[in-house]
Amino acid sequence: MKFSVDLDRLQHIEQQVAAELMHRRGLHVHWTGKLSTSPLSTATAIMALHQVRLQTKSSDFDTLIKRGIEWLAKHQNADGGWGDTLKSLSNISTSMLAHAVFIATGLGADYPNVVFSATSYIERTGGVRAVVERYGKDKTFSVPILTHCALAGLVDWKEVSSLPFELACLPANFYATIQLPVVSYALPALIAIGQVKHHFRRPWNPFHGWLRDVCIPRSLRILKRIQPGNGGFLEATPLTSFVTMSLAAKGLATHDVTQQGVEFIVNSVLPDGSWPIDTNLATWVSTLSINAISDTLSKSDREVLRDWLLTQQYKELHPFTNASPGGWAWTNLQGGVPDADDTPGAMLALLNMCHYAEDEVVVQPAIEAATVWLLSLQNRDGGWPTFCRGWGTLPFDRSSADITAHCLRSLARCAHLCEPLSNQIEDAIRDGYRFLDKQQRDDGSWLPLWFGNQYADNEINPLYGTAKVLMAYRDANRLDALPAVDGIRWLRSNQNDDGGWGALKGLESSVEETALAVEVLLCEEEASVEVSNGLEWLMDRYESDQLFEPSPIGFYFAKLWYFEELYPVIFAASALRKAVQHGCR
Repeated sequence: MKFSVDLDRLQHIEQQVAAELMHRRGLHVHWTGKLSTSPLSTATAIMALHQVRLQTKSSDFDTLIKRGIEWLAKHQNADGGWGDTLKSLSNISTSMLAHAVFIATGLGADYPNVVFSATSYIERTGGVRAVVERYGKDKTFSVPILTHCALAGLVDWKEVSSLPFELACLPANFYATIQLPVVSYALPALIAIGQVKHHFRRPWNPFHGWLRDVCIPRSLRILKRIQPGNGGFLEATPLTSFVTMSLAAKGLATHDVTQQGVEFIVNSVLPDGSWPIDTNLATWVSTLSINAISDTLSKSDREVLRDWLLTQQYKELHPFTNASPGGWAWTNLQGGVPDADDTPGAMLALLNMCHYAEDEVVVQPAIEAATVWLLSLQNRDGGWPTFCRGWGTLPFDRSSADITAHCLRSLARCAHLCEPLSNQIEDAIRDGYRFLDKQQRDDGSWLPLWFGNQYADNEINPLYGTAKVLMAYRDANRLDALPAVDGIRWLRSNQNDDGGWGALKGLESSVEETALAVEVLLCEEEASVEVSNGLEWLMDRYESDQLFEPSPIGFYFAKLWYFEELYPVIFAASALRKAVQHGCR
């Protein structure tokens, strides 16, 4: 492709961005990144500590609670609500969670204007009804939010749906059959929140109440067994806090699970008194970084990163989701869970660091195990879910276009190292592309699961989904296929007048979305004008010191937003690197 930008300027900026990405690695073996602070996490952490404080009559958490309340008061949006990050629009869920802790802790009297504004926002937005409508049939988040508010006395327990925690006592292989009302990763919430609802409002059926009473000890033992050693479920403050506040509120403040949850929460607080949405995405951002600049890494860097990444692969059955060995999680910490987005990312990173045949010999066993893991996860519809095959119909358990595309890219790249599986890989790839073809919308775009845009319809980001799917077609040399042609046409037509891209034409351009679009369109000869304009936009952002400003494009745990400070650096480094390679041909 020929594009009309100053190649010297492009090369200089690409080198500076790559250097910045390496600088952000610091002295560590891998990248760690930095997640945004979160009003949602902060509110749930405060409630958890407060419930433990109520039961134990301890003053140990007074300072943490007070500082968290002060932070929330300081970061209330002008409309009276709170968003999931400091860059996010207000939403009913986080606003109800934050408002509830001002009431529950009794500290609202110190912030009457904050409480008044929050109350007004919640009333305008619809309160309980709006929360239920926001999540629909998926109770993964609506029930915890309403439980949190019920513990503050703001919601009647009859408004909180019961969760069948007794079903957790069944063998794990039954979970897919019975179709739990929460997604696969939310088993701790199912148990703890189900029990606290049972504690405060027993079922009308005496037999059902007796059955649940009988199942409490066993389900608590299961909860204890699946809790990571550091106490943090999924390394996530909200999930850990929901479990902790629920157990404490039903009189189990000194239970081992509660105490370990408290320890995780206390250890996770940030210096400013707030909490992040998750500890880190170290494995994910490391594989993204490697895949962005792998050809610039020194031999020693490649070897160190390869060896570290190999140690992050799960070698045993996962106690939480019962995932088979072979996958990778988003973090190197204890609370991670193997999934079908991080695993392909790790596979591609290992393969991209193989510059010689002997390198492939080192990684081949891990690649083979990961391939088997991905093949076993593929759903009957040909797509891939996030965590567990066939678990249910809720979003994180359904097949999705972005994750399927990532799996297809990794399977195609690793096929030569997995010859005994060649027929299975070929069948899986064929079925995967059939799934993608069926998922394409009439306008040529694809919708993703994992990354949204708060300004788009239903907060879903077709730019991200389309770019990720087109990368699979690109890597397979299938850009002449009709779905890819239509996807490319959609991508080109949705460029903003400023040269960048947002989720849709007319929505604010971001570094992350523009970089993804540019990287894909570099392979389309007829898109030279769009690529040139996109590169100019990225370079202008760099020269005005705006290239490394992250956007809240995370769609995480059912409409839970975050941003990662490394994302714009990684995505820009990848797009600029590939542009230099194209321009120097």
